[in-house]
Amino acid sequence: MNSLKRKLFFILVVTTGLIWIAATCWIYVGTTHEVENVLDSRLQEAARMVLSLASSNGIGSFQKDSDSSHAAEFLTYDRQLSCQIWSLDGRLVARSSGTPNESLSDNRTGFSERTIRGEKWRVFTAEDPTKNLRVLVGDRLGLRETFVADIMKGLLAPMFLAIPVLAFLIWASLNQGLRPLHALAADLRRRNADDLTPVETKGIPKEILPMVFSLNNLFERVREALRHERHITAFAAHELRTPLAGLRTQAQIAMTARDANIRDAALSQILFAVDRTTRLVRQLLTIARLDSGAAALLTELNVGEVVEEVVDTLPPPDRNTDVIVDPILHSTVVTANRDSLLLAIRNLHENAVRHMPRRGTIRWSSEATKDGTTVFVEDTGPGIPKEELALVTKRFFRGRNKSSLGSGLGLSIVDMAVRTSGARLRLLNREDTSGLRAEMIWDTRSAQRSSKAGPDKLSVVAEFF
Repeated sequence: MNSLKRKLFFILVVTTGLIWIAATCWIYVGTTHEVENVLDSRLQEAARMVLSLASSNGIGSFQKDSDSSHAAEFLTYDRQLSCQIWSLDGRLVARSSGTPNESLSDNRTGFSERTIRGEKWRVFTAEDPTKNLRVLVGDRLGLRETFVADIMKGLLAPMFLAIPVLAFLIWASLNQGLRPLHALAADLRRRNADDLTPVETKGIPKEILPMVFSLNNLFERVREALRHERHITAFAAHELRTPLAGLRTQAQIAMTARDANIRDAALSQILFAVDRTTRLVRQLLTIARLDSGAAALLTELNVGEVVEEVVDTLPPPDRNTDVIVDPILHSTVVTANRDSLLLAIRNLHENAVRHMPRRGTIRWSSEATKDGTTVFVEDTGPGIPKEELALVTKRFFRGRNKSSLGSGLGLSIVDMAVRTSGARLRLLNREDTSGLRAEMIWDTRSAQRSSKAGPDKLSVVAEFF
């Protein structure tokens, strides 16, 4: 299982180990350099001290046979150091105990390194020409390496002992740091399926707040979707009950009626109820599809062709209604989703036909402005009361001028479909005569902002019966 805590634990332990190793290497290099400086200084000081003592005691005049014993009593250095006293003519005057007979260095003065009997020596040479003396003080490089190794062991031993403690502390710290996540998960686990109240943000670390805000936003969207679903379900149950009951009643009347006129009237009522039910079901399915939120494909469309398609596929309007399609529409091109635009134009056209008086005109046209393109439809119907203009795009709102087939969803569907195509809907009563003017406005600046932000997430797949 992919565990965030295990990943963090592994990363922290490995990172801490790498830092510790890097620090150890740095300490090793620095310690080696410092040890060499200190020991070289010790060699230099020891050589000069021995040269000073030997010169003041006249060691250069001792015989070769007695020099070693005299030097052994005189030189009281740590056995890690070896000392030789040579005359400038190449005679070994004295040496410390354990020092080889071979000359530790061939240099006349200063530092040098030499391998004697398989051991490498670091030697400092000092000489006093006035006393005919040369002093060589050296130590084995192996001893230096051992000294540095002992220091590093002293540093590494606590590290190996501290690793388990450090791992435990890191694990405990991760548990403490991830406790808000565990508390959040426990809170969500205790909730009922229908509990969509926002998660409390008090005391939540700022690193988790974006996730909590997104979760609360999701809860809000789900709660709104459920509210819409329950609203639609309740409305559908209420609206379908009446036509279905009427269908049953009229069917019983048609079956039992002996009078042809009564039977024909009952069949006409059945057809009316079927039309109303069909329209309501179609609108409910359209609302559900609009709420689904899949990505909408926007293309360049000729508005005149879409309007002609809608007008040609719908049944001819009753009551001698004239439908005028302005030729300018065939030169009007907008960027929209085809199904959405077709759905919006269909609903606007049906709405105009349904509210038309005995004699009227429906006119489709467009106009270009400096800010974009406006496609509109005008009718000579009763219009919409001014106080209801802001409410008619709400779902299930039916105003004073409602029709017998209306369900209060038509203009709501138009508004959603138009927004899906990157436009906006504006409704206003005509000032020159009675009737309504419905405008679909494609604003150039809004389209540019929309293209920068990416495609609209809403989509429409229109389903026509």
